[in-house]
Amino acid sequence: MCLALLLIAQQRSKDLYQIGLPLLVVAAFLQVAFGNIPPRTGVVRSLLLLLLTWAIIGAVFAVSIVLAPDLIELSRSGS
Repeated sequence: MCLALLLIAQQRSKDLYQIGLPLLVVAAFLQVAFGNIPPRTGVVRSLLLLLLTWAIIGAVFAVSIVLAPDLIELSRSGS
């Protein structure tokens, strides 16, 4: 996460910025997932919980993408 922040903060290379931004997103999602796993959890269970967390995040993104056009249209017709 620190490396991603450094890549974003630098102002010399757009390529490094473009690497840092997705890296920061992935690191943030990993932090959310691993931050909610109890410390005594084993490796296998930690990875399963990580996959579950990513599946939930993916489902939220998918539902958002599906619902966005309908919500935009609803807001336009309501005004």
